[in-house]
Amino acid sequence: MRISVIGCGYLGAVHAACMTVLGHEVVGIDVDEAKVEALRAGRAPFFEPGLPELLAQAEGTGRLTFSTSMSDASGADVHFICVGTPQMHGEFRADLTYVDAAVTALAPYLRAGDVVAGKSTVPVGTAERVARVLAPSGAVLVWNPEFLREGFAVQDTLHPDRLVYGLPTDDEGVATAAGEKARAVLDEVYAKPLADGTPLVVTDLATAQLVKVAANSFLATKISFINAMAELCEATGADVTRLADAIGYDPRIGRKFLNAGLGFGGGCLPKDIRAFMARAGELGVSDALGFLREIDSINMRRRVRVVDLAREVCHGSIVGRTVAVLGAAFKPDSDDVRDSPALSVAAQMQLQGAHVTVTDPQAIENARAKWPDLRFAADPLEAAAEADVVLLATEWAEYRDLDPDELGAVVAHKRILDGRNVLDPARWRAAGWTYRALGRP
Repeated sequence: MRISVIGCGYLGAVHAACMTVLGHEVVGIDVDEAKVEALRAGRAPFFEPGLPELLAQAEGTGRLTFSTSMSDASGADVHFICVGTPQMHGEFRADLTYVDAAVTALAPYLRAGDVVAGKSTVPVGTAERVARVLAPSGAVLVWNPEFLREGFAVQDTLHPDRLVYGLPTDDEGVATAAGEKARAVLDEVYAKPLADGTPLVVTDLATAQLVKVAANSFLATKISFINAMAELCEATGADVTRLADAIGYDPRIGRKFLNAGLGFGGGCLPKDIRAFMARAGELGVSDALGFLREIDSINMRRRVRVVDLAREVCHGSIVGRTVAVLGAAFKPDSDDVRDSPALSVAAQMQLQGAHVTVTDPQAIENARAKWPDLRFAADPLEAAAEADVVLLATEWAEYRDLDPDELGAVVAHKRILDGRNVLDPARWRAAGWTYRALGRP
């Protein structure tokens, strides 16, 4: 099939390359000329494991091209909308500027029967509005939400854990004839994953728009729940990691995402739960999602608590203290610093008078662009030189595997804050370190 992918950021670039590998002819379109030039040269404009190799494989087929001209989308059978929906400045609502611009620019090149598949995470009701904009062209709008995890995006696209189609339906909730034709087109797009047994959920437009934000809200709730338990553990002397292990054996709960620490960040969970709350308010059902405000609050308190821990181990003050922060990205295997807990804590410490040096395997340049006043180092040993306290803020494998003796040889004082609860306390204490972590004695 011939496919266009509108928006070649994190979602779109991965989707375009993966669709080519699945056998389709793909054109990726973006207004950012520098990004398009990089992709044409086979360079990923962000760090994602496996993507450079995938781009090389895809471009080697001759079926993947990139363009800044929307006219190059003309003639495609399916058009995937993959643009960003960031949080609006000063508000909780999602900014749909890029979605609206993409749809407006694409509309003149659509033919009757073309399928436009929204993948962007949008407030429920957006698809219905976009469908009205596209109606004169005769194109059919469906919603096909994405479920990518940064660091695993290639795997999640080629081998998804589920596919969701939101189709246009009649007044009785039955897919229209155009909707059924669109379903057949999507089945062809995803023929390989479907043949491999990927579960498929076919539903209406409203439900499909809710799936991603509902999933992210559930994950955020689970993370903030264990972080709330960490607050109780600190007050009682309990160990949140053992608590998580114990309740995680319950199959109704599960152990995944029960890792107490600095909390969640990135470009999805924080802005998605806030946009979800905003949309609920617009629909007159704000009470239904009122709990998400506390989820957000618990998450933000974790960052403050880590600064408090640093103050405690430094005998009441971090003013003038040298702090090494290991990690700037919001999660390992990513260079994404959007709403990064690690970078937020580093900045807070600096603003409170500490001398902070940050290191990260991939995110230093993005972090420097966001916080140019911070100091940056190439590796943990350089960052920790003469440090009064070391904070593990992003659980990169190289930080989890650090040798406490080797690190101890360069610091001024052996004090480590395990912001992700991934180090072995006994090992670090045996090497003479003062070890502190969120929710642990």
